[in-house]
Amino acid sequence: MRSYAIGDIHGHLDKLQAVHRLIEADRARTGDHDAPVVHLGDFADRGPDVRGVIDYVRDGVQAGQPWINILGNHDRMMWYFLQPVEQPDPLRNDLHWLMLDINIGGRKTLASYGVDVSDDRPVWEIHAEGRAKVPAEDLHFITQLKEYHWQGEHYFVHAGVRPNVPLDKQAQDDLVWIRGDFHDHKEPFGPLIIHGHTVIDNVTHYGNRLNVDTGAAYGGPISAVVIEGRDVWQLTEDGRVPVIVQQ
Repeated sequence: MRSYAIGDIHGHLDKLQAVHRLIEADRARTGDHDAPVVHLGDFADRGPDVRGVIDYVRDGVQAGQPWINILGNHDRMMWYFLQPVEQPDPLRNDLHWLMLDINIGGRKTLASYGVDVSDDRPVWEIHAEGRAKVPAEDLHFITQLKEYHWQGEHYFVHAGVRPNVPLDKQAQDDLVWIRGDFHDHKEPFGPLIIHGHTVIDNVTHYGNRLNVDTGAAYGGPISAVVIEGRDVWQLTEDGRVPVIVQQ
């Protein structure tokens, strides 16, 4: 069974298109044009063209591409802020999507839609203009994102899973936000968990999980991998490079 996965995107359309070209090159080598491509979430925030990313992914799905799209915490924050009455993320009400002292990235997202996000502008004005300028179909796109995708030996999710909870009984808060308890768990989860959310320098295979977020939000690349059973390769301009299980 073959699957492809793409790490956190964060509004970087050019980088996203580049890794899709790598996947198409790998498909040409294998002759497999049906294996799914899973975007691991965080389409929104921090990058320059969130609107372009959402358009590109939605257009690909509508054209029949075998793309599966996972909900990230930044996508969820975007959706909650742009409701008729803005709301914080249900788990992280300590974080405001537009806050200036921590780079959540909501202002970058709204700027891609032509919203004036000047620092001195009242939040209620930014919210009203965002509601007017972000198309309803883009918010609908977020509602259609999957919490996880489970296919045979591969379980795709944005952040991770809660150990010792059945994989089909996980809470959305954990699926989009979890870190410590998930990262610290060394025992098998059953399927290989393929995730992003936590930035690392290089795609890393821990045996029970695979982290694909290489920091596009902070100037790093978007990474793409191909997974066959428990074997993983990172896709590069020179072809496949094995990702060896970390000892």
